[in-house]
Amino acid sequence: MNAPLEPSCPHPLRAGRRLLWLLGTVLLCPAVGCRHTRDVPEAYREYAYVTNGQSDSVTVIDVLAQRAIKTIGVGRQPTGVAANPRRNEIYVVNTGSDNVSFLDAERNVPVAAVGVHHAPYFISVSADGKRGYVANSGSANVSVLDLEARKVVGTVPVGAAPGLARVSPDGNTILVTNRGANTVSLIDASTLAVRSTLPLCQQPEDAVILPDSSKAFVACTGSAQVAAIDLKNDRVLALLDIGEVPVDLAMKPDGGEIFVSNFGAQSVSVIETANNEVGASYMMGNSPVRGLVSADNSTLFVANFGSNAVSIFSILDGKLVTTVQVGSKPEGLALSDDQTYLFVLDSGSGDVAVIRTTERRFKNIISVAALQTTIPSGAQPRQIVIKSFLQN
Repeated sequence: MNAPLEPSCPHPLRAGRRLLWLLGTVLLCPAVGCRHTRDVPEAYREYAYVTNGQSDSVTVIDVLAQRAIKTIGVGRQPTGVAANPRRNEIYVVNTGSDNVSFLDAERNVPVAAVGVHHAPYFISVSADGKRGYVANSGSANVSVLDLEARKVVGTVPVGAAPGLARVSPDGNTILVTNRGANTVSLIDASTLAVRSTLPLCQQPEDAVILPDSSKAFVACTGSAQVAAIDLKNDRVLALLDIGEVPVDLAMKPDGGEIFVSNFGAQSVSVIETANNEVGASYMMGNSPVRGLVSADNSTLFVANFGSNAVSIFSILDGKLVTTVQVGSKPEGLALSDDQTYLFVLDSGSGDVAVIRTTERRFKNIISVAALQTTIPSGAQPRQIVIKSFLQN
């Protein structure tokens, strides 16, 4: 965190000034917007891109100024969004119009639209920024996009109702969760052929792949399980019983643990990835739907869809630190590059809540987070991605 450390028991005057600052921030920012004072080059840009599922648009938020600066029209019912790690481009998956919009992040304008097959939801971009993979849930196939040429270069048949195509960090494997077939397909990225189809638990949906590309974990919402998969030998290692309706997997950046949001159990389960075992389980708010771990592996943020709140959980201490009320039906989450602010998509109220995140303190004491501001977006914001760069 960039903010200076303070003693765990600050002087009363200092504490009073901090309280007044927080109150002023909460009261004034919704009306006038807030400038986040970071020491960055003049050409530095950091934007958040929010897909608005019922407005056929993308809201562009200036992260430093904490205000919306533009609304970009895209295709129908935009859902998934991803940033290119190598170029200043954003990709928006339009479920209703069966295509992918390409946005120029420097000018914040659409530059291309590439057709795929029926009912796509998400896009996964390779680490080298050259390929994009889109699972088409209504067509039982995956579209492979050449992102530089802006065209489809392959279509790979998979199982029924594929929800997600996740590319491994090394770029060699694309894992596809086939919700309608209770299987996963493993595609060889070099040949664009399915090398294995593995029977799995019921209704596989979300998936994460370890940083070393050795294993994947897949959440099965229909059987309250998470599957561990060996990607080197293409086999299922374990089926782990967890809470009811696991909808989201949030992995620590170091890959050591995965936090499973159990939508139907009001809890988060912890999976130890080294031994493929379930560790502790912690109660959260109502209907936890999305999790996100801080870059330093210390803090878990959980969006509670049913209680209009975000839980902030200390991984280091194994306890819930605080709960911050946000807008209606929070879902998507994203952290600013410096980890100081958490952006929360309120799908029910059509806005983005900005939370000042917790900060590390002496003796593992964590300060309380606070709602900073609320930024209007379009109707039913679905997903968010943050992109930073130096403007040319």
